[in-house]
Amino acid sequence: MVLHPLVNVTPSSPGLKDYRMRSLVTGCRGLTLIELLMAVAIIGVLASIAVPALLSARRHANQTSAVASLRAIAAAEQVFATTCANGFFASGLSQLADPPAPRQEAFLSPDLAASDRVTKSGYQFRLTAGSDGRPASLNSCNGVDAAELSSSFVATASPESASAGTLHYWVGVSGTIYQWPQPIASTVGLLDPPGAQPVGSNTVRSYGGRGSGGSDKISVP
Repeated sequence: MVLHPLVNVTPSSPGLKDYRMRSLVTGCRGLTLIELLMAVAIIGVLASIAVPALLSARRHANQTSAVASLRAIAAAEQVFATTCANGFFASGLSQLADPPAPRQEAFLSPDLAASDRVTKSGYQFRLTAGSDGRPASLNSCNGVDAAELSSSFVATASPESASAGTLHYWVGVSGTIYQWPQPIASTVGLLDPPGAQPVGSNTVRSYGGRGSGGSDKISVP
């Protein structure tokens, strides 16, 4: 009878490593169905808390951006009226995109003056002549026809959907930005819109427009 020599097994032997690995794998226990359902339920609860908060934060950011954009439009109208249009205002956003002859910069940034109806951060912006305004007699320095200029203007910002924002915004010649849960339908730029509430009350110096009868101050939030 031939006796085989004993195999010398050391801690570093490949066979021993494989054995230990199999022991670890077979010793692992998977999740039960109840544990899996509990994990899914916890994730669902966390999502139900986080998602509304994220949507609310997004709406707040959109509304803050809308107010800032209307502030920029009102400021651009004031500069346009005092430096380029003999005290009259533009009746469309795109008119503020054309720079005046002596300088290269436009009155309003391209993101708000690319067309007469602009969408930015979930809000639609529009600028029109006020129904209480009168046309100018001279063209503006950047080529806007006198018939398209007005002594009054109205700019509005409306959310594209309820998820984008819950407030509508309005600004006229006075420069005070108003807000309301429903669209603000007033087209009279020289008077405050009925029913709406002002966003802020900080006041800075500005010009109310020739023949407008408005204040020489503009209130912005």
